[in-house]
Amino acid sequence: MTAPVTRAYPGPASPAAGDRLDLGNDPPVVLELDMVTKTYPGEPPVEALRGVSFTVHRGELVGIVGPSGSGKTTLLHLIGTLDRPTSGTVRVTGFDISQLSDRELSALRAGRVGFVFQQFFLAEHQSVLDNVADGLLYAGASFPERRRAAAHALARVGLSDKLAVLPTKLSGGQRQRVAIARALVGRPAMLLADEPTGNLDSSTGQSVLDLFAELNNDGATIIVITHDHGVAQRMGRVIELLDGLVLADSDARHPVDGSEDRGGGGGRDGDDREAPAWP
Repeated sequence: MTAPVTRAYPGPASPAAGDRLDLGNDPPVVLELDMVTKTYPGEPPVEALRGVSFTVHRGELVGIVGPSGSGKTTLLHLIGTLDRPTSGTVRVTGFDISQLSDRELSALRAGRVGFVFQQFFLAEHQSVLDNVADGLLYAGASFPERRRAAAHALARVGLSDKLAVLPTKLSGGQRQRVAIARALVGRPAMLLADEPTGNLDSSTGQSVLDLFAELNNDGATIIVITHDHGVAQRMGRVIELLDGLVLADSDARHPVDGSEDRGGGGGRDGDDREAPAWP
C-alpha cells in the first residue's frame, strides 16, 4: 500500500478513522484498477467485471460509458469504495481498498470521494447552505467551518444568492448544482458522478456538463459514469465498457492492451502538477 501523507484540512477524515489511515494532499495518481473482477454468487454466478484495468491521474476529466449490463454500476461501487473486488486491485489515492478495514474504508470514502447522483438526495426542509454544510459532518470540522466552506462551494457553482433557499424552490439544474457543491465541499481527491444529467432536460444537462468542465479547469478530478455517449464525449477522456471489460480508452497513455506509455507523465499537465486548492 502506498505510504500516506499528512492530512492538513479539514481535520480527520471521520471521527472513527482507523489508526493506520492518514489522508493528505492528493497524489498524482488518484485511482488505479489492476485486473479487477467482480463476481456475484448465483446459479450461474454473474461476472459483472472481468479484468478491468485503468489509471486516473489527478486533474483528469473522465467519462465511463456503456449500455445497461456493461458493469458501470459495479464499477461505480468499487471506485466509490462501496464494495470490494472479487480479485484484482483497486487503489484510491494509493490505498488498496481490499486491505482496509470497514472503519478505514469509511474514512477513505469520507475524505477522498465526492458523490453526485442522478436523484440529487437533498434534504427538502433544510436550506441550501445547510445541505452543503452537511457534506462535512464527518470531516471533523466545526459548525462555523462547515458553513463557511459550504458558502464557498456554493459560490463556486454559481449559487451564492441561494444560501437560505429550500431545495424545493430550485430548478432541477440548480438542485444538481447544490449536490455538486456538497460533493466538493470537503475537497475530495475525486468527484464521482453517476448519471448526473439523467433527471435534467438537455439544455440544463449541458449547463451541468459545462460546470464540470469549469471545475476541471480549476484542478478538480472528475469521473462521470453514464450510458449516454453524448455526455461521455464532453469529457476529456472516454472509457467504454462492454460486458464487464474495457472496450476502448481514448487516452493514448492508457491503452487497453496494457502497454502503457510511461513517458507522458500524469494527468493533463503531468505528475508534477501541484495539488489544486479548489473549491
